[in-house]
Amino acid sequence: MNQYILLMLIAGIASIGMAFIPSMAKKIGISYSIIYVGVGVLIYLIWPKELPDPLPQKDNSLVLHLTELIVVISLMGTGIKIDRSFSLKKWSTPLRLILIAMILAILISALLGVFVLGLTLSAALLLAAVLAPTDPVLAADVQVGPPNERGKSEPRFALTSEAGLNDGMAFPFTWLAIVVASQGISTSSMWHWTWYYLFYKISAGLVIGWLCGKVVGYLVFSISEKYRLLKATDGFLAISLTLFTYAITESFHAYGFIAVFVAGLTLRHYEKGHEYHQQLHSFTDQMERMLLAVLLIFFGGSLVGGVLAPLTFKMALVSVAFVVLVRPFASYLSLLGSSTPLKEKLAISFLGIRGMGSIYYLAFAFSQATFDQQDVLWPVVSFTILTSILLHGVTATTIMAGLSSKKNN
Repeated sequence: MNQYILLMLIAGIASIGMAFIPSMAKKIGISYSIIYVGVGVLIYLIWPKELPDPLPQKDNSLVLHLTELIVVISLMGTGIKIDRSFSLKKWSTPLRLILIAMILAILISALLGVFVLGLTLSAALLLAAVLAPTDPVLAADVQVGPPNERGKSEPRFALTSEAGLNDGMAFPFTWLAIVVASQGISTSSMWHWTWYYLFYKISAGLVIGWLCGKVVGYLVFSISEKYRLLKATDGFLAISLTLFTYAITESFHAYGFIAVFVAGLTLRHYEKGHEYHQQLHSFTDQMERMLLAVLLIFFGGSLVGGVLAPLTFKMALVSVAFVVLVRPFASYLSLLGSSTPLKEKLAISFLGIRGMGSIYYLAFAFSQATFDQQDVLWPVVSFTILTSILLHGVTATTIMAGLSSKKNN
């Protein structure tokens, strides 16, 4: 079969499957991500030569842009479905996860990279940075539901808002690894990283995202309602806002991931009770699922295509340790002293799902600088994502259902 036609067939099957596979997977208590990865494995076992090479290192640019697209769409959708208005008190749980847990996890992971895997400092920093963010794409099973849906628990809010925030907040540490790899450690390079990559790019991303959300909110909910000049009829505006915000922010050399999430959150709280928010969420959710289905199939293909071939026992040990020890330990430590019940703290700490964001960061870093031991980083990151998909995929639904039933009782 012609490769192009075969790709169209796979995309069509993946998209059709997204109409019913998620609900089927939910009934049997697993994540649909597991099913799609399995489909990818099967397809590449059947047609290994007819399909494109699934190894991410074979076409870094394509992997970079595909994962970038799905992450920004997911971040917009994540922002749109968060009903809770921002304040330091109301958002204390995700802020703890960002400012304490993520930084602690980066530190521990970097040490594991240096002392267990024998990585150079730049490679160890990169590994720690790409594993740091929880994934807004694969975490649908543990996130809050559509706008204005009742029963949005603290664990769901915490995991949703954390996924929205830390995909951008991890970027400075990716850049730190790039700076160390390309310039080394010096007073001037660290000063430049601090004021530019840490402070300016984060601050500018927050401001631009807020402005974009406000402008679009005013246009849609104020001008159109008052003068009837514009009439938003579908959720396509969410994708338009995503691309517009991301492009504007990146043109100012700020973090587009942060801006897109903030824009979605800001738009969500403009005329908060308006039914149009449901349409915005629905459209982004559909786009995200369609892209995710295809990417998961290719990820499954990469598993049988050789991405894990260089994996050693030490690499696998570090990957598993990150998922079951480092992330839970750092997160639980960050939540000490909060009013969150113990079982909810444990659930939040355990359910730190890794996914497409990590692949994006790794591909991005490789496009910016030359790193030693790339043959180590790809298998470690891929195995960490696989471990997370399998472990969290079979436990997340049960854990969240248990917390929900306990609360109702």
